[in-house]
Amino acid sequence: MKLADRANRMGTETAFEVLAKAKKLEAEGKKIIHLQIGEPDFTTPKNICDAAIKSILHGDTHYTPAAGTMETRKAVSDYVSKTRCVEFSPENVVVTPGGKPVMFYTILTLIQEGDEVIYPNPGFPIYESMINFAGGVPVPLQLKEENNFNVDINEFEKLVTDKTKLVIINTPGNPTGRTISKTDIEKIADILKNKDVYILSDEIYSRILYDDAECFSISKLPGMKEKTIILDGFSKTYAMTGWRAGYGVFPLELVPSISKMMVNSNSCTNSIVQKACIEALTGPQDEVDKMVAEFKRRRDVIVAGLNSIKGFSCLTPDGAFYAFPNITKTGYTSKELEDKLLYEAGVATLAGTSFGKFGEGYLRFSYANSVENINIAIEKIKQFIG
Repeated sequence: MKLADRANRMGTETAFEVLAKAKKLEAEGKKIIHLQIGEPDFTTPKNICDAAIKSILHGDTHYTPAAGTMETRKAVSDYVSKTRCVEFSPENVVVTPGGKPVMFYTILTLIQEGDEVIYPNPGFPIYESMINFAGGVPVPLQLKEENNFNVDINEFEKLVTDKTKLVIINTPGNPTGRTISKTDIEKIADILKNKDVYILSDEIYSRILYDDAECFSISKLPGMKEKTIILDGFSKTYAMTGWRAGYGVFPLELVPSISKMMVNSNSCTNSIVQKACIEALTGPQDEVDKMVAEFKRRRDVIVAGLNSIKGFSCLTPDGAFYAFPNITKTGYTSKELEDKLLYEAGVATLAGTSFGKFGEGYLRFSYANSVENINIAIEKIKQFIG
C-alpha cells in the first residue's frame, strides 16, 4: 500500500535511532558511553514525584479540559509572567504532552502549502520535519561557527519575504548551546514588527544557563507578545523527560485552534502529570539549581577534553547541555565519525548533519552524563583518533 505523500515528508530525531543502536551493542556485551541523547541523567526531584503519587491517591485520574486544568494553566502563566517579565493570563496557555506538540500544532495551524518558515540550521531536527509535513517551505538560517553560532542579522533579513509566515528561534540552542544576545533579538523584532509573521520562540533550555548568559525572550519587546508563541516545558529543567509535559504560551487568537489540535490528537495532557507540573513550578527550586551547577561542571570538563583531541575544536556553550565541536580536521565526515566512535570506540554521539545540512563537519555531544563517563569517553576518542 502506498503511503500518503505527507508521511514520506516527515523526518525523525536521530538521537533515538543512535540510542537503539547503542542499546543493541550493549545487549551484545559491549560497553557504551552515552553522549548522544538530550536527557538529564538525574532523577525527577522527590517533591514532584510525591505530588504525582498524592494525585493518584486523591483520584485525579480523569480527563481534563484539552488545554489543561485552570490550576495548571495559572501556574504556568504565573511562572512565565515572572520569568519573562511580561504579563500572561491562564487563557494564553495550552498544556501539552511534551514540547514537540507545541511545534507541531503551531506549524499545522499557521502554515499552508507554499508558506515559508525560517528556522535555525543546525537546529532541532523536528522543526524542519514538521515544516515539510505541513507542506510549508523550510528556509534554513545558517548558524556559523565563525559567528559563534549566533544569528547573522543581515542574512536573516534577506531570508524574510512576503511568503514568510513563521520564524523559529531557539535560545539557548540545540545543538550548539549558544544564546542569542538581547541586541540581536531586538534586531529580529525590529525586522518583523510590521510584518504578518508569528515567532515560535523555543525556550525549553531557558533555566539551564551558565556564567552571565541570559535567555532573553522576544515576547518582552514592544508589540512582540501578540506575535510570539513561547515553547517551554518540564523535561529538561526538572529531569522529567518520561513524564511528557510541556506547554505553549500563545496569542489568545490561536488558543482555540491549538486546543482543537489537542482534542483531535491527545484529548488532554495526563491529569496526574499536571499535578506534578504545578509542584515543579511552585515548589522548591533547589534541585534545579544543583542540576545546573553540575551541568556547568560537566561543560567545563567536556569542552576542555574535546579541545585536547587531535582534529577537534570546540566553542564553550552558554547553556543547555550540549557541546558541538568542529571535527573537519580529523578527515572524517560527521556521519563517518559518529559510526566509528560508536562501533569502534564505544562512544555514542550524534553527527552534526542530524541537525541539518549545515551541521556537516560537527558532532553533538550531550554532557548529561557523569564527569567520570565523560572523561572515559574523551580517552576512548583520543585512542581512536590516535
